[in-house]
Amino acid sequence: MSRPPRLARIRESSTATTLELFFDLVFVFAMIQVTALVAEDPSWHRVVRGLLLVAVLWWCWVGYSWLSNLVRADVGLGRVAVLLAMAAMFTLALAIPEAFDDLPGGLHGPTVLAFAYLLVRAVHLLLFFVVARDDPGLRRQLVRWAPSVVGGTALLLIAGQTSGTTQTLLWAAAVLADYGGTLVIGASGWRLNSARHFAERHGLILIIALGESIISIGVGVNQVALSWPILLAALLGLSVSASLWWAYFDTQQIISERALARARGAERAALARSAFTFLHLPLVAGVVLLALGLKKVLNYVGGTDGHTLADPLHGPPLWSLTGGLALCLFAAAAISWRCDRARKPQRVGLGLLLLGLTPLLALLPALAALAVVAVLMVALNAGEWVHYREHRARVHAEHELESHL
Repeated sequence: MSRPPRLARIRESSTATTLELFFDLVFVFAMIQVTALVAEDPSWHRVVRGLLLVAVLWWCWVGYSWLSNLVRADVGLGRVAVLLAMAAMFTLALAIPEAFDDLPGGLHGPTVLAFAYLLVRAVHLLLFFVVARDDPGLRRQLVRWAPSVVGGTALLLIAGQTSGTTQTLLWAAAVLADYGGTLVIGASGWRLNSARHFAERHGLILIIALGESIISIGVGVNQVALSWPILLAALLGLSVSASLWWAYFDTQQIISERALARARGAERAALARSAFTFLHLPLVAGVVLLALGLKKVLNYVGGTDGHTLADPLHGPPLWSLTGGLALCLFAAAAISWRCDRARKPQRVGLGLLLLGLTPLLALLPALAALAVVAVLMVALNAGEWVHYREHRARVHAEHELESHL
């Protein structure tokens, strides 16, 4: 009887496995934890800390997106590694409420989080070395990359023993060590077997993030009797999330995948690193900020924060609503430029308009401010639908043809 394979290589036609989607569910929980942590006390310092958490979580997830593009996540050692990483990620997510401030009793939250992060990264690095046993170029890249893994984790462990601004700065240094180290060593040593799988994984994680924004809408008023203002606010929030879905999935994901499929070797790795690994981070972070803003709007409309329907949204929650959307639009425009040299000035312009309108929106009731934002996002989709109708028809026709080849 033949032994089951220890590793199964990914081919160009491969798609995401159910185990990878299962892994993503832990990421959903972690994002919900981050939004809840910031919403509890939406100060600017707490928002910065929330974004640092998103950056750490993203780096955990994105590492496995590269690894599972080389070997199947649901076969042999790949399955064992992903399940171990899931356990570590879930532990990390459970520790998020105590990521910076340990609660009385029990384990020390910041230390638990740092060790969980260490386990996620260690499993990832070890399996990567196993995968690279017959690839000297990839092994050399991993050796160059390992110091940033060790440095980032060590800084998180040190940060867990501090507090206040010092702790936040050490977290920022940990993120800089991880991201900066990856940037400095270049992309030529990395391998990417399947453009289809890689683009699909990033599209799915964006869907996960958008789902978290919808969850935030519902959670914001789940203890309040349903009313017309609450229903209207929820539908407006859904339209904003749907507009982001439309902006990315109508044609942008298809175009990005095709650009990645055309590239080869080091060029493909460089495109994947810049357009997906780095530029999808602000896209996901923007959705998390949006979720915070939507959650607070629903709190205001439902009166759960001691506010009335006439009260305006202000401060970090308002800037999270508009700034999160602006960040998504800027990132989407940058991805379009990097993948296809396509200019999307309307997205950059709307992002700047949202930021410029924010002080004025602070004068309106929270529901009215959300309505303005929703109308602007729907107008963007409608304008692009009309302006790019011939181009999008061609893109969809070509994609349909390619999918049957």
